[in-house]
Amino acid sequence: MAIAVCSGSFDPITNGHLDIISRGARIFDKVIIAVLHNSKKTTLFTVEERLELLRQATAHLPNVEIDSFDGLLVDYMKKKQARVILRGLRSVSDYEYEMPIATMNRKLNEDVETFFLMTNSQYAFVSSSIVKEVARYQASVSDLVPPVVEKALREKFATS
Repeated sequence: MAIAVCSGSFDPITNGHLDIISRGARIFDKVIIAVLHNSKKTTLFTVEERLELLRQATAHLPNVEIDSFDGLLVDYMKKKQARVILRGLRSVSDYEYEMPIATMNRKLNEDVETFFLMTNSQYAFVSSSIVKEVARYQASVSDLVPPVVEKALREKFATS
């Protein structure tokens, strides 16, 4: 069984993430979306909130599993018996960021391969950071995130 792990902070999940996840789910038998616990990073949504948003946004994908982890991704992958890291690329700068990480993961575990998918061009400018900034000012993000995320963003920023 080919298992791919797509890791990240997903704060929040965007339609760009969902595009990569959906396409990965057609390629691999199973895709595990793994939310990284990163205590050094300030996030808008808690890990539990992000897991729930991911569950709702991917409910239509039967071979997608939602999980979280801390520590090294290659250690998590070994635990899950996964050998493929699934990553999306929006631009050359994403590639320049991802390449050393992929190389280090391969050095840490030579059985791990990184599989890059180019994002759909309509999402090439979308990032969680941009989505949060736009949503903070109550501008519409309906074409950038799943409806459940748009609702959660409105609720978060209504209380801040």
